[in-house]
Amino acid sequence: MSGQQQITADLRLWIEAQIKEGFSHEQILVAMISSGWQAVVAAQALDEVRAAKQGAEASSPLPLAAKAFPTIDLSAGTPSLWLGDRWVHVLLSLGHPRVVLLGGLLSAEECDAMVAAAQARLARSETVAATPEGSEVNAARTSDGMFFERGESELIQRVEARLARLMNWPVDHGEGLQVLRYRPGAEYLPHYDYFDPAMAGSAAILQRGGQRVATLVMYLNTPTAGGATIFPDVKLDVLPIKGNAVFFSYERPDPSTLTLHGGAPVREGEKWVATKWLREGVFV
Repeated sequence: MSGQQQITADLRLWIEAQIKEGFSHEQILVAMISSGWQAVVAAQALDEVRAAKQGAEASSPLPLAAKAFPTIDLSAGTPSLWLGDRWVHVLLSLGHPRVVLLGGLLSAEECDAMVAAAQARLARSETVAATPEGSEVNAARTSDGMFFERGESELIQRVEARLARLMNWPVDHGEGLQVLRYRPGAEYLPHYDYFDPAMAGSAAILQRGGQRVATLVMYLNTPTAGGATIFPDVKLDVLPIKGNAVFFSYERPDPSTLTLHGGAPVREGEKWVATKWLREGVFV
């Protein structure tokens, strides 16, 4: 597509449809540029559609999809990303749900060091507290886990800085890294990572940094069999391979994001993962 590009009614309708589907401003912009639209024209079209929507809903806040969210910039179309200290390979990218599979995000040495640092601090995994009484054992998750404090060691600082560059999101907008160990037979039944606003206790949780908006799961080892990260709504299975990671985002706390996911049972060996949850604001 070249020459003088026009913003047509059909283009506006297409943008409106993408917004209704839950795609972010950044994702729509990348899709338009990839299809040949000039960046300035694409941005103008997006702004016009959003302005028209605001005019039609003057009494309503901006739709959540118009806000900034964590994103992995794939606009260059290259198979690898340089994160300042390491090359990471893009193995798969889905638009809806927004899922990006990454190869080699962590080195083998970093994976082993994280497992070693976590091992002595493992305890039966619990849910994030959703009631005033605190956390409770989650029967859907049969694993052992622990949390690293943000920046608690040189290793954690280095990994967190890399993740911030990868996802274009500040370190302080994320929870501490959680490490989980799944033994043979252990699993995590399908669930959503966002906090259900209708659930008792969610208001108190959201005061600590707002809603969760994205998840990054890093695989610290390769199980002998089983243990895939599954997305039932789209029939996607991500096999756990040491050093690889899967990113997915959810711009509203709603099943329409198609981010229902779980951990399939480990059939042989153990599975170790490190998970990073990203929040809307500063997590305290």
